[in-house]
Amino acid sequence: MLGMFGSTLLLSFREIRRHLLRSFLTTLGIIIGVAAVITMVTLGNGVTASVKDQISSLGSNVFIVFPIEGDRDTPRPFEQADIDAIGRQIAGVVEVAGSVNATGIAFHNGQDWSTGVQGADNEFLRAQSIDVVEGRPFTTEETKAGKNVCLIGPKVQAAIFVAGTSPLGAQMRVNQVPCTVIGVLEERGDGGGGSDQDNTVIMPLKTVQRRFTGNDNIQFFVVKYDESYASASIQDALVSLLRERRLLQGDANNDFNVIDTAQVNQALGAATGALTAMVAVIAGISLLVGGIGIMNIMLVSVTERTREIGIRLAIGALAREVRMQFLTEAVVLCCLGGVIGIALALVLSLGLSALIDVPFVFDPVINVLSFVFSAVMGIAFGYYPASRASRLDPIDALRHE
Repeated sequence: MLGMFGSTLLLSFREIRRHLLRSFLTTLGIIIGVAAVITMVTLGNGVTASVKDQISSLGSNVFIVFPIEGDRDTPRPFEQADIDAIGRQIAGVVEVAGSVNATGIAFHNGQDWSTGVQGADNEFLRAQSIDVVEGRPFTTEETKAGKNVCLIGPKVQAAIFVAGTSPLGAQMRVNQVPCTVIGVLEERGDGGGGSDQDNTVIMPLKTVQRRFTGNDNIQFFVVKYDESYASASIQDALVSLLRERRLLQGDANNDFNVIDTAQVNQALGAATGALTAMVAVIAGISLLVGGIGIMNIMLVSVTERTREIGIRLAIGALAREVRMQFLTEAVVLCCLGGVIGIALALVLSLGLSALIDVPFVFDPVINVLSFVFSAVMGIAFGYYPASRASRLDPIDALRHE
């Protein structure tokens, strides 16, 4: 049995090699289909991973609360008293911290760099899982007194400090505000909305309020909650407390918005997955077109080799052996197309991932499934031509010109 299969396989490769260009053009539909499906799924996985990284950079199990217009003409900022009340009155809250943002020019050693300035205390860093990879975070005294100290992002370090030297303890200036560098933040990448979390200078909240914004307003705050609590109940309590503190009566619209990073992560992941699946299904249509091409060329091959089939049957070949030969040729063609498609998809995925700046996420499952599906296509679309060849009458086949 194995000997017969080996001989059939060799005959299949011989026939493919005899019509190399025709064989390649026949498998083109399979190649394009497999490459398209794998590339789309790989890029979809990369986009999903990128989105999850951006959401996770905002912290896990975190609400982000910011003011909106509501029934007012302008958004009403929060106060520190709102932050304190949430920490005291809502069960399940682990950290709650406010923040303010500004922009500025960082100066050091004759170098300048445009950067973002953020006012935040250690609670904010913990809530958003921001690590200090070199140096230390703020002390309690520094945050309470609003000292001129700062944590810098890796891009700020690379832009204004000499490569290979530690910035810790160095004096720098943001606009007209001097500060001492006490730490370097971990690399976090984009934070969504076009913000670059690596191009930032973080100072104590009171420092930025006093020296940059000129008021005690809180632009937004984050609430990190215990995952053992139901996020919906914590969110309801948060909304109720803020409505009470902001004197919103009856049917008055909320003048603030609450974003749950966990829900955003799930929603974006589901949307990206659905879009990837839809594109993959559309790309999979070309596999069916390729399968029809396989059937067409195999029928042509049967017609061309009718006399050969008649000779084989006349000298004692069994119908199942003839059927096996042509079926094997169809499967080999499809498998070769699948292998070439997988290789092409690998090249396309690497190139497009770099082009659109998303991580390359290799998925072995979709690669194996694509190859198996291409082989199944060979069986499905090659069976009828193979069966037709095996049913030829030897006498009629020998008379064929």
